Amino acid sequence: MTLFRMAVLAALVCASSAEAADMAFFVKNLRKEAVAVELFSRDRETIWPGNGKVFLIDPNSQKSVPLSCNSGERICYGAWVDGNDRISAGVGPDNDQPCDTCCFICVEHTTETIDLVP
Repeated sequence: MTLFRMAVLAALVCASSAEAADMAFFVKNLRKEAVAVELFSRDRETIWPGNGKVFLIDPNSQKSVPLSCNSGERICYGAWVDGNDRISAGVGPDNDQPCDTCCFICVEHTTETIDLVP
């Protein structure tokens, strides 16, 4: 392979790969019940924390949730009362509820706040 072809191939690979970004979500649970939270990518099949786990947030407490995402990626939250997923917020536990205000754009070194209210 010529040097020119290798350079073109390297440029294409770099152009097609997404740039990783580290950001955080600051989740405030203002409810009197513990809540489970998952974050869902709208642009790829990725869930945080993933592997069947959730971020569990105690009543009237808060948690910072750091994650690595792709710059520009849309991330939505789904939250529900621990033990009762019929009481949910955001896109819900199955990422299937409509929501206009529960999605954020992945931007390097940013923090988004999520207030879970009763």
